[in-house]
Amino acid sequence: MSREASFSRTTKETDISLRLELDGRGNSDIDTGIGFFDHMLEGFARHGFFDLDVKATGDLMVDCHHTVEDIGIVLGSAIKKALGDKKGVRRFGSCILPMDETLVLCAVDLSGRPYLVFDGEFTTDHVGYLDTEMVREFFYAISYSAGMNLHIKVLSGSNNHHIIEGIFKAFARALDEATGIDVRITGILSTKGSL
Repeated sequence: MSREASFSRTTKETDISLRLELDGRGNSDIDTGIGFFDHMLEGFARHGFFDLDVKATGDLMVDCHHTVEDIGIVLGSAIKKALGDKKGVRRFGSCILPMDETLVLCAVDLSGRPYLVFDGEFTTDHVGYLDTEMVREFFYAISYSAGMNLHIKVLSGSNNHHIIEGIFKAFARALDEATGIDVRITGILSTKGSL
């Protein structure tokens, strides 16, 4: 059974279409108009073994805020839709990922209860055309639209490019683990019987 979802969102600020396959091969076709953000989403797809297509146009003449945030909303919605009833899903996933001088921890719980803890700081306002303050906003949007408890902690690092890339890759690995199917799980992995 294919676990994939397509999702679109159109506002006066952005026009986004996205397709996600959880059980993919890491293939991607990304065009957001923000080069460094494209690079991060390609890394997310590759390291999480997700197939991901994103086409987005936004009011980049204002800044990148609306485009990045709305893609987070759409990606989170697609994750939720692709997971379906969550039967057999591992639910929890975590990763501690090194990238040169950077070390990032990411933990995910597909609990249905949205919450983000983001513990990381940047020493520059942007990398390429991506505002660094939008990294947190992107993951906030994902956590709330997917109904996901998400913890991201930068344990060490000094290069802002490495820190952001480490965050995206750690999230990919943790989400791949959390969305994986475990044949030992009958029904939903919860004492409540629902997620």
